[in-house]
Amino acid sequence: MAQKDITNYLRVTHDRVFEHNRSWAENKKASDPDFFVKLSAGQEPEYLWIGCSDSRIPAEQITGLEPGEAFVHRNIANLVCNTDLNVMSVITYAVEHLKVKHIVVCGHYGCGGVKAAMTARDLGLLNPWLRNIRDVYRLHEKELDTIADEGARYDRLVELNVYEQVRNVIKTASVQQSYAKNRFPVVHGWVFDFKDGLLKDLKINFETILADIQKIYDLTK
Repeated sequence: MAQKDITNYLRVTHDRVFEHNRSWAENKKASDPDFFVKLSAGQEPEYLWIGCSDSRIPAEQITGLEPGEAFVHRNIANLVCNTDLNVMSVITYAVEHLKVKHIVVCGHYGCGGVKAAMTARDLGLLNPWLRNIRDVYRLHEKELDTIADEGARYDRLVELNVYEQVRNVIKTASVQQSYAKNRFPVVHGWVFDFKDGLLKDLKINFETILADIQKIYDLTK
């Protein structure tokens, strides 16, 4: 593609975003004249969504949630690392100030971050981030190594990664203290499947995990 064609293409794709934005705003005002008045008044989301940065998984669209109903944080492979001040700040703010009732860690089958972590190679700057997923493999090595099919093993690691990130959310002081006081938030683990567009609830037992974690990580006192 010639340089001029590339420039024109970039301009068209950029302008398209603003065209869609104007259309969206007009439609919202047509259906609810006070929509933006209410939106500007503040937010009281029920959900904190911690998902993957993958561009194919828009949290609000796949759940049907409207603006103001979900506080969203996304990163590569939906990790919750206690050394990541970004995700820790998001959790603290969502729990202590927004008073969210549910925290969802949502992974997805076909995750590039999980796939990369299964690859035995040096990936440079990605190494310290992906090591968190490799640690998940190490924790569940016996189970994963019994799965002969690589695709099935890959899918299972996606699920186990969500499980471990849920545990990491529950380890935080803000979640433990809020639940002890208010009985919320409840933490969930979900996985999105591109094949049918459906969310799979891993049915993680929040209270059981909380009790197990607090044998070592009790931060309610």
